[in-house]
Amino acid sequence: MIQLALTDWRPPARPEHVAAPIVKWVGGKGRLLPELLARVPWAFGRYFEPFAGGAALFFALRPERATLGDANADLIWLYRALVEDVEGAIGGVRVHERLHTEAHYYATREAWNARAWDGEPLARAAAMVYLNRACFNGLWRVNASGDMNAPIGRRADGELHRLEVDAERLRAASQALARAELHAGDYRAALRGARAGDFVYFDPPYDGTFTSYTAGAFGPDEQCELAAVVRRLIRRGVRVMLSNADTPRVRELYAGLWIDVVQRPGTVSCAGARRQAVDEVIVCGGYDPGGGPGERRATNAAARGEKARG
Repeated sequence: MIQLALTDWRPPARPEHVAAPIVKWVGGKGRLLPELLARVPWAFGRYFEPFAGGAALFFALRPERATLGDANADLIWLYRALVEDVEGAIGGVRVHERLHTEAHYYATREAWNARAWDGEPLARAAAMVYLNRACFNGLWRVNASGDMNAPIGRRADGELHRLEVDAERLRAASQALARAELHAGDYRAALRGARAGDFVYFDPPYDGTFTSYTAGAFGPDEQCELAAVVRRLIRRGVRVMLSNADTPRVRELYAGLWIDVVQRPGTVSCAGARRQAVDEVIVCGGYDPGGGPGERRATNAAARGEKARG
């Protein structure tokens, strides 16, 4: 199997049109991205991200071959619609932005939950982008029935947010997503093609935290099963990186692997002053995370003597 070095699979920087997440998602990795990039393996075959969400690491790496998956089928359908007709999706978002009022937001949310645009992928994609950007704190939230129930977002002065479509960002995302296979559903289905030399990044719902961006739960049993999947992949020669909350359960589940502790600013509280930094862990296995591109941070667990090798 051909191994691609970082300089091969990461295209030259194009600052004006760099691909980046096009949805704001709970647990998005934009603020943790430097820590993740510092631990990416130097070379790998195919890239897998089975809990894609906003897919910040995927967009930063822009791999030539990738598989993305997510339990939120609407998110995957959004990505597919952008690949198929990004200009049509941009036009739809612009219509919503021109009509943006409190009444329009709640009417759109009601129509979304009624599946009013089933069979119309571009209209549904445009509605999802609009609702994601216009809702409270960008917090896409669904209830047990799968209905999106986030209230409208407002500025500190009570006024509605002013929305402007970032057409170039959507176009750049469309080009990047066109190189990926997209799967909706259980994360294990997105891993079926993973083989020795490939790289998998897991960003599951964090242990003991908010998970209401899909209708299903991800509790202790699911965390244990995920850890078993991680270890099976490593035994098969797959290179694995995972982020999660720094909890006793996570520490126990991944004992023996390389565990780094990092801090990320909190993002969910409605008041910025209360968004305190939280400890997270980055778990790596199947490769030496100290041998990847970029400089290791001073918080490297190995430097603190906290690394445990299996």
